[in-house]
Amino acid sequence: MLLLKQILLVIFYLFSPLLVLHLNHRYKFVNKLGAVVVAYLVGLLLGNLPILPEGSHAIQDTITAIVIPLAIPLMLFSSNLRDAMHLARRTMIAMIIGIFSVTVVVVIGYLTLRGQEDDLWKIAGMLIGVYTGGTPNLASLKFMLGVDDTHYLITHTSDLIISGAYFFFLISVGQRVFNWVLPVTPKVAAIDGDFNDLDGTDPYWGMLKRDKYIPLLKAFALAVAIFAVAGGASFLFPESYQVPVVMLLITTLGLAASFVPAFNRIEKSFELGMYLVLVFSVVVASMVSIPDLINGAPTLFYYVSMVIFGSLVLQVILSRIFKIDTDTVIITSTALICSPPFVPVVAGALHNRRIVVPGLTVGIIGYAIGNYLGFVIAELLKNW
Repeated sequence: MLLLKQILLVIFYLFSPLLVLHLNHRYKFVNKLGAVVVAYLVGLLLGNLPILPEGSHAIQDTITAIVIPLAIPLMLFSSNLRDAMHLARRTMIAMIIGIFSVTVVVVIGYLTLRGQEDDLWKIAGMLIGVYTGGTPNLASLKFMLGVDDTHYLITHTSDLIISGAYFFFLISVGQRVFNWVLPVTPKVAAIDGDFNDLDGTDPYWGMLKRDKYIPLLKAFALAVAIFAVAGGASFLFPESYQVPVVMLLITTLGLAASFVPAFNRIEKSFELGMYLVLVFSVVVASMVSIPDLINGAPTLFYYVSMVIFGSLVLQVILSRIFKIDTDTVIITSTALICSPPFVPVVAGALHNRRIVVPGLTVGIIGYAIGNYLGFVIAELLKNW
């Protein structure tokens, strides 16, 4: 009976994101919450009901240790770094300013709050990763830095809440506010139609069609091979460095594979990787106690707020010095803080289609460097 319960738990973890995505597709209010938030809610409900079987913690540890190392290369295969390196000079400067601003404020926040929270250097590393790249980088750095499940969930929940408010600010009054201090962006033709081809609407649709899932199986096989190679190579290093080595090698090999057209052109590989992130989200949330989540929230909530809005202030100040226009600053900040899927939405709100591709490109570069930068900054703060 115990074995049957454990098997059912594994099945639930692996396939519950299908229900999440179905609800996301069918109900507008669920779609507004976002798939990751719903996955967290499902996991929290499961973990805080007295139904988990004996031995569930080992199952949870095993699944979380597997899905993210597979998700990262899948999400990187479709990256186009060769084109990304051809960013316009103004956008490149804006991206550098944005990443610099996030890094500076993360460090200042760490120095201000380090006496109030254990292992805050780990949280700092995760914040660098998520505000340079996105949720996949946050999850990767959780493993690389050994962040416990409660702190991870508090950090990401705080991020979702505060970045949601930040996003609303950008699409409502952000342009008017920034126009007071930054050069006004030259007017362009109004956007005709929407960005349904870019904004991630139903991105999972059609994944199970034959012409999609067979190439996806090849991408998945390559991700498994990359994981195996990275795992084998990690044994050449001391045990304390093995997890970071695995994640950095996976990131590097995933980026290398993106230069191979046969893998770069596989459709829906990013979405398959994101599905694994949803599996991870359900599992991690089910490992967290709600009372622990509430008790640990205030300091990290304040830290995340400080990083998001503090980095914005610094970014605007530096952008004024370098004469970066309003729309470029907003779209760069969107790509870094909110992640690339929000770029077309913000571009639509700003009535400026020309900033979509630069914004998405900044986001792709962020995904690529987030793990490296987050790990390096965390290690530097650890030894400060």
